[in-house]
Amino acid sequence: MTRRGLILLLLLIVAGFAGTGAIAAEKPFTFGLLLVGPYNDHGWSQAHYEAGKYVEKKVPGTNMIYIDKVNPADRPGVTIPQLVDDMVEKGARFIVANSDDMKDGAREAARQHPDVYFLHISGDDVLTGKAPPNLSNLMGKMEYTKMMAGFAAALTTKTGKIGYLGPLINEETRRLAASAYLGARHAWETVLKKNPGDLKFQVTWIGFWFNIPGVTTDPTQVAQNFFNTGHDVVISGIDTTEALTVAKQKKQEGKAVWAVPYDYVGACQSAPDVCLGVPYYNWGPGYVHFIKAAMTKTWKPEWLWLGPDWKNINNPDTSTVGFFAGASLAADVKVALDKFIADLGSGKLNLFKGPLAYQDGTTWVPAGETATDKKIWYMEQLLQGMTGQSSAKK
Repeated sequence: MTRRGLILLLLLIVAGFAGTGAIAAEKPFTFGLLLVGPYNDHGWSQAHYEAGKYVEKKVPGTNMIYIDKVNPADRPGVTIPQLVDDMVEKGARFIVANSDDMKDGAREAARQHPDVYFLHISGDDVLTGKAPPNLSNLMGKMEYTKMMAGFAAALTTKTGKIGYLGPLINEETRRLAASAYLGARHAWETVLKKNPGDLKFQVTWIGFWFNIPGVTTDPTQVAQNFFNTGHDVVISGIDTTEALTVAKQKKQEGKAVWAVPYDYVGACQSAPDVCLGVPYYNWGPGYVHFIKAAMTKTWKPEWLWLGPDWKNINNPDTSTVGFFAGASLAADVKVALDKFIADLGSGKLNLFKGPLAYQDGTTWVPAGETATDKKIWYMEQLLQGMTGQSSAKK
């Protein structure tokens, strides 16, 4: 071989090694989502699915896989660790478990796969010290935007009767229903100057985050019952849009009714003429935070309960929760709502300031004090002034 040929061969070999390195460097960082409901439910699970798509756009080299309908009705007998095993075999190095009822399974799977990072949504394992080093928790402070939903409902109702369509009963769902009530009570007493005793706020629980025939109460029937008994605004706390669908039907029958869906920014689209707005989650920024930590090996267990970006609660890059004002929200109510949001954001107004009592009359927050995050997180009952169960029947 000539000297020139030898040099050419060496260059080709070096180029081959460089090419191999480039291919290795371009191997995607695969992350997986375990979604409790359908990925396109116009609610909780779709908000998470779209957060995953957001990550793919914002973080180069990432690739999402997902399994939806992860619940006992759709996948009887299937465990979270089994689904995680499947995702890990497909290359997932970061896995999100997106429902409270996945807590134990996510913790078990994290211990079985110490080299994989886990994010459990709405849990508190890091807070309580139960989390292994590769598990973190993330939740949004939806309490604030539920207050906005309640505020808009109270300024809209003509009957003074607001229904709250609740999922199952736990600390999370109690504090969200209570936050909606606090927003409604503030609007009723402070803006409308009406007697607080004339505001009726009924909570009815269906038993899960969405309808499971034969297991839960039918949310469509619950919404029908609300509207048929004089409740003209229904605030939803479940993952799907039955309250909005029934409100649209009632409006077509000539009734003046409204609904407030939940979870997903686009939830109003199916019935804009009865939708006052939607308090929604924006999981994208939180996902990016944790996935970047996993990719750069700067991970540490964190419990993050992220609030709105008060400069712009609907900023998709900075605000974990937001409130999208619906087309049926009256102009004067929108003006009042904007001021309410500004007062919450500036700290001028804090609806978690006492005196506040639980439903049974015991003190939750004494006069002159403000509830801590921990007190809010672990809410034990609904609040005085609300009607409905505070705990599941045994």
